[in-house]
Amino acid sequence: MDNCETCKDIDYHEIIECIVSALDARDTYTAGHSQRVSDMALVICDLIGLKEGDKQKIHIAAHLHDVGKIGIPDSVLLKEDKLTEEEWNIIKQHPQIGAGILSKSQHLSELTDIVLHHHERYDGNGYPTGISGVDIPVGARIIAICDSIDAMSSNRCYRKAHDMEFCYKEIEKNLGAMYDPIIGSFVLENWNVITKKCLV
Repeated sequence: MDNCETCKDIDYHEIIECIVSALDARDTYTAGHSQRVSDMALVICDLIGLKEGDKQKIHIAAHLHDVGKIGIPDSVLLKEDKLTEEEWNIIKQHPQIGAGILSKSQHLSELTDIVLHHHERYDGNGYPTGISGVDIPVGARIIAICDSIDAMSSNRCYRKAHDMEFCYKEIEKNLGAMYDPIIGSFVLENWNVITKKCLV
């Protein structure tokens, strides 16, 4: 790689950090969440043995998976009480908003499908499009597991963080429903490696 390409890579990652920092500044919960999810996704990609290009694509998409929350009103995003059905439907728009944001960039547009589908479920009961199984991009299937693990193990305004045993059992219980059963089983087999590297 020549110096020009190296400079482009540095600027590229700095821009991503700026975008994520803008979201972190709005919501104390998301501060650090995107970083932990991207770290976890990278470890899983390494352990699975994905190609370097695919690994980096998923890593960056994981870092930006919640960028669409920039478009969610503070009254909903920062609400401390339980969301109403209407408010929940607003929150569920963030994958589409995020994909729309990334589609504006020539360099980030290839990440749009991963970001768009990171809340799909393996059984087809997710959102925003309800696709299922291997129709969901592999990066989105990896991020879905990482996102859930970090969400469950983090303190929220309405509940305390769950312990790792609870998180493990929830992933195990939802294999083939919420999560890809093959990727999910692989995560469970490497649970200590993944969680100790990224969550401790």
